[in-house]
Amino acid sequence: MSEQSLSALIWSVADLLRGDYKQSDYGKVIMPFTVLRRLDCILDSTKENVLLEFKKRTSEGVDPMPFLTRITKQSFYNSSPLDLKKCLNDPANIKSNLLSYINGFSSNIGDIFERFEFDKQIDKLAESDLLFLVTQKFAGVDLHPNVVSNADMGSLFEELIRKFAELSNETAGEHFTPREVIRLMVDLLFIADNKALSEPGIIRAIYDPTAGTGGMLSIAEEYLKHLNPDATLIVHGQELNPESYAICKGDMLIKGQDVTNIKFGNTLSNDGHAGAKFDYGIANPPFGVEWKKVEKEVKQEHERLGFAGRFGPGLPRVSDGSLLFLLHLISKMRDPKDGGSRIAIVLNGSPLFTGVAGSGESEIRRWLIEQDLLEAIIALPTDMFYNTGIATYIWLVSNHKSNERRGKIQLINGIEFFQKLRKNLGSKRKELGADDIKRVLDLYANFQETKESKIFNGNDFGYHTITIERPLIDSDGLITVAARGRDKGAPLPDPRLRDTENIPLNQDIKEYFEREVLPHSPDAWINHEKTKIGFEIPFTRHFYEYKAPRSLAEIDIELKQVVNEIQHLLAGI
Repeated sequence: MSEQSLSALIWSVADLLRGDYKQSDYGKVIMPFTVLRRLDCILDSTKENVLLEFKKRTSEGVDPMPFLTRITKQSFYNSSPLDLKKCLNDPANIKSNLLSYINGFSSNIGDIFERFEFDKQIDKLAESDLLFLVTQKFAGVDLHPNVVSNADMGSLFEELIRKFAELSNETAGEHFTPREVIRLMVDLLFIADNKALSEPGIIRAIYDPTAGTGGMLSIAEEYLKHLNPDATLIVHGQELNPESYAICKGDMLIKGQDVTNIKFGNTLSNDGHAGAKFDYGIANPPFGVEWKKVEKEVKQEHERLGFAGRFGPGLPRVSDGSLLFLLHLISKMRDPKDGGSRIAIVLNGSPLFTGVAGSGESEIRRWLIEQDLLEAIIALPTDMFYNTGIATYIWLVSNHKSNERRGKIQLINGIEFFQKLRKNLGSKRKELGADDIKRVLDLYANFQETKESKIFNGNDFGYHTITIERPLIDSDGLITVAARGRDKGAPLPDPRLRDTENIPLNQDIKEYFEREVLPHSPDAWINHEKTKIGFEIPFTRHFYEYKAPRSLAEIDIELKQVVNEIQHLLAGI
């Protein structure tokens, strides 16, 4: 069954819900039922053996879980004699039977349906006389892994979430990232470790602090299995949205991952993996979302722990928490002596340049560059995400750079690497094809200066902000001087004439001042006490190409053509 037809079949349940449910609430029914049916199909072939073993072990008074999971070859089981189809055999008691069936799942399944608040939806469906019809609809869908692969199941969840987000006017980008963007991020993560990852029995750990439905973790696992079937990737994540968390946990459970590694809650205020370190970090935090709700906890950690905590370098403005997630990921990196770590994170344009010298954003960029952690930034095409057409960038961070990359930062301009979608999906009008991904990877691997690739030293992005003062002139036209204090006799500055200049770190401040300021303001001086160091990454400036304006003659000809066309149209009227 194709992904599209499967999505359409499950989506047809919406026809049953129409009238009793608002469109924005369809997902509250469809998503948990989809997860339930997936688990139902997986356990079907071992059902009878599980029931026999469960009866035997409980009569012996021993924990049945290790025996039952050995039979199911999964990390979960269901001890109820019921399944979805059997629940339909007794329409009058379908509500109690369905709840009994759900309660028969092993304890590691429990909070999946709790986060969905599935019991409330079962009550509402029963009150609306829809529970039997909806259950019947899902019982007729075959979601066994032999029919629907894990990858297709992930795509199905993403498609359903996108549709529900459109109906409720929510931002689908908070839930998942286009799969081809994830593939590029995973490629960039693994490219420097391909040799090590090909070794038999290799084990690696990856972490996503904004896991959503688990798409990034799933694709990373699929990629490594393709690269090396003997490799093991242990996934870890945390998610704030209850429904996304439930889907992620269910997906990881089905794939045999340890679902205790998937935590629920706000990563910034309640780190579910405190003290843990990982080989890889990957994330797409919400773009431009404020962190006011967790401001108290984050500021307390920053002030109390400093660099011993996650947010030592500084705090960005409350209106955009993107850089907090980057700092959080960096705190999860293994020590280079233990092999180090790599991070790929998607950010919008503001973290590149927002904030003046001395601001939280500038101090974070400064620390990141001075610690030689920033390896590369890749500009993606616009219109790549489902909920926004803004410019986005992949930041690649590493604490074990290759020798040739030490002290260097590579910028890759991939804004022209795309193919247009035949049909727009929300704001998504473009996608990365296989050739586009290869072009980016080749530019990264070659590590050379080209039209689309620029290589810089870290200090190339730093600057001094100097404060330039000019004397205060009194009503008689005389310079006002300080009457006392350490500056006694020195000219007082006029606040109205105060100005600032940004001077690249690799330029001499005195020479710049004498060349650029004194010829225009001979009485000016620098207030050195106010000098600050800042860092910004003006990405687009480094790839700007000057295009000469059209000649006046060419413009004049075009204007005459337009005027003639207008006159011709008016004559027809």
